[in-house]
Amino acid sequence: MKYNIGALIVGLLFAIGLGMSGILQPANIIGFLDIFGKWNPTLLFTMAGAVGVHFITYKLIRKRKTPMFSKDWFIPTRQEITPALIIGSLIFGIGWGLGGYCPTVSVTTLASFETRPIIVFVSIISGMLLFSFLDKKTNLKSKLE
Repeated sequence: MKYNIGALIVGLLFAIGLGMSGILQPANIIGFLDIFGKWNPTLLFTMAGAVGVHFITYKLIRKRKTPMFSKDWFIPTRQEITPALIIGSLIFGIGWGLGGYCPTVSVTTLASFETRPIIVFVSIISGMLLFSFLDKKTNLKSKLE
């Protein structure tokens, strides 16, 4: 139970940070990607702040035997760059740029009850389900790796 409460607190803190930074507004994301037009550096400062905090706290937290809000560490072990990683990253980036929402932000902005975040969120879930279906039928992921 304490892990769930910890996850809730961290999630709320993350959502508040997204809101305060302005990242929940698609115009800021699209403005960041418009490097030859009216460039908006908001996302850059938000990312730099997040990376800086993570860099410091990760080193401190990794000294613990277990994470604060989980029983086990979940550290990726694969380091190779595969075609699946490249293709997935490209699709993710294109979707983020076109929609103005990353998956986390699309979930957070559902609370606004606006149409656009709902469409983006439903599209993300649909894409995940479509990939899962195609992967089961064709073993797509292993073909890409």
